[in-house]
Amino acid sequence: MTLPVHTAEATPTRPTTGPTTARAQLLNDRTVDDYRRSVTAGTERVARRLAEVTGPFTGVRPDELAPLVDAIDLDRPLGDTTAALDELDRVYLRDAVWFHHPRYLAHLNCPVVIPALLGEAVLSAVNSSMDTWDQSAGGTLIERRLIDWTAARIGLGPAADGVFTSGGTQSNLHALLLAREEALAGATPTDRRVLLPRLRIIASAAGHFSVQKAAKLLGLAPDAVVVVETGPDRRMRPGAVRHEIARCRRDGLPVAAVVATAGTTDFGTIDPLDEIADVCATAGVWLHVDAAYGCGLLVSPTRRHLLDGIERADSVTVDYHKSFFQPVSSSAVVVRDGRTLRHATWHADYLNPARMVAQRIPNQVDKSLQTTRRFDALKLWLTLRVMGPDAVGELFDEVCDRAAQAWDLVAADPRFEVLTRSSLSTVVFRWRPTGPGRELADAANLHAREALAASGLGVVAGTRVDGRQYLKFTVLNPATTREDIGYVLDLIAEHAGRYVHTHAASPAADLTCPVG
Repeated sequence: MTLPVHTAEATPTRPTTGPTTARAQLLNDRTVDDYRRSVTAGTERVARRLAEVTGPFTGVRPDELAPLVDAIDLDRPLGDTTAALDELDRVYLRDAVWFHHPRYLAHLNCPVVIPALLGEAVLSAVNSSMDTWDQSAGGTLIERRLIDWTAARIGLGPAADGVFTSGGTQSNLHALLLAREEALAGATPTDRRVLLPRLRIIASAAGHFSVQKAAKLLGLAPDAVVVVETGPDRRMRPGAVRHEIARCRRDGLPVAAVVATAGTTDFGTIDPLDEIADVCATAGVWLHVDAAYGCGLLVSPTRRHLLDGIERADSVTVDYHKSFFQPVSSSAVVVRDGRTLRHATWHADYLNPARMVAQRIPNQVDKSLQTTRRFDALKLWLTLRVMGPDAVGELFDEVCDRAAQAWDLVAADPRFEVLTRSSLSTVVFRWRPTGPGRELADAANLHAREALAASGLGVVAGTRVDGRQYLKFTVLNPATTREDIGYVLDLIAEHAGRYVHTHAASPAADLTCPVG
């Protein structure tokens, strides 16, 4: 077969002036110069903003920004890349939250490494879809190789397998789907109807809310998730897990899975994985480890031992976009026995007919909850090929070291009280008033967080612990310094102190804690 060749004579000349035609906006061999110019213009805008940023946020309010977005008529195109970028600057880039800034200390959002951004540019342009081999040949093999590499880092053994996902919530859902199906293996349709509402999942009180969400999506009962309280160290207690498994079985409630956490969102604590694995092995219960946060320890030169026991899990969630410094999204679910992934398989004659399995054609849709799916694995691939895993691990070690310094700083400051020291990079603390105004502590801490964000000088997270309002540093930026931490603490104390001074002086003031 002879492919047609585009020659200069055969290719119509596109007008260089006047309105842009729709077809001229398609990326192909005739538009590569426009592609280069447009992408370069966009990256230049971002680069300029990055160079000018003086804080992580402008403090813009929804009621200030929404009218600008609402006023845009999407049915009237600007017809010009520069004009569109000017508009984008006003409605997005100017007020973006910049995770690369060292005083962004709020959620589990990391600054990203340049090789991963290169991967993002490549994968978006090629636009591979990871569902079938005939849509992403090399991409399929790269993703599978990265899953094998991750499984080896975890220590799951030669039968392990997995697939990339959109994030930890989907990874946890996927893992618990497999656990549910393994718990119901061999059941007749009638038995399934009886057993499904009786299945239980045991999880930590400090675990991620996606476990409860997964149980709901999987058709389990509203009380399917049995929450085990943590000890003073905010870690799941193996004895409590053993007790709950026994109690559930006495009550005729089969336990589909135990979910342990390697890096809780609030405290950055790691459950005693080896001891919990012992309990699960004795009881014959599926063990899932949510390591969305703590997976960076897999490449840590100094802290890998903190994950001891993870190799005994039946399934593991990893979020590369948390602790491998990858752009969103980049996550995976990895399982000890790749055969369990069959529970997510559905063969369609138009996409992945069953005969392809016999032909050993690797279709990733056979493992995934998604069909069309981005080639997000490329970002991690280029990161490892340019930097190597040791360099990524060194960056993660840096943020853990910085958080330890932050904990020491807060613990030594009489203006604050601090909770459990994290194994990772989280610090949970609160400003504490002395003398009159102690009853305003919750409201003052919440106000301080909101006022800090509104100032644009720093961003911290908030949470409630034992019914009280706390603040939280989540340190994921190696560029964050001890001085940055101290500066933010001073701002928090100033905002909280001003709040108490104002409200304690007014007996008629509303002393309820504002909603946030």
